[in-house]
Amino acid sequence: MFSVPLTENADLRPLEPWQAPEFLTHLDRARAHTDPWIPWATFSTDLDSARATLQRYADRQATDAGRIYGIWKDGTLVGGVMFVHFDAKSGNCEIGAWTEPAGEGGGLITAAVRQLLEYAFVTRGLHRAEWWCSSANARSRAVAERVGMTLDGTLREWFLHNGVRHDKEIWAVLAPEWAAAKADRA
Repeated sequence: MFSVPLTENADLRPLEPWQAPEFLTHLDRARAHTDPWIPWATFSTDLDSARATLQRYADRQATDAGRIYGIWKDGTLVGGVMFVHFDAKSGNCEIGAWTEPAGEGGGLITAAVRQLLEYAFVTRGLHRAEWWCSSANARSRAVAERVGMTLDGTLREWFLHNGVRHDKEIWAVLAPEWAAAKADRA
């Protein structure tokens, strides 16, 4: 089984359709926490829709267009990261993340995002990785900053969610910037 340790008690693993029951249980714990920021959590409300969400990412992975990974802490699924979009031909990708409260505060999302950035830039040779988040989501903005992304711009009132128009920030890091930051950390 593919697994990447993030901390002593947490690891990153692929999330697959057969894990829909565990994914749904996790989303039920995470829903109130993620719904203000991520509309997709509302799409997985029963076993069939949870399986369909994971199947969409399995299909994207099969065409090299996206992937989804879970973060397990002490054996419990507490969050995850994904390549929302992955386009090797253009050299661009978008990374996203979510968590339930039990997955916050230990740097798990940041560590998992770094794993995806390393894969995108070093293993796959992509040039640009983006991070899209609501301007009101301070925790998400902080992840982008911690992994060395730069705010490229804000799409004002870009999306409607729960009856409110939200600004959407686009953060990005380029492969040469990632390599330079990695060299500085070494």
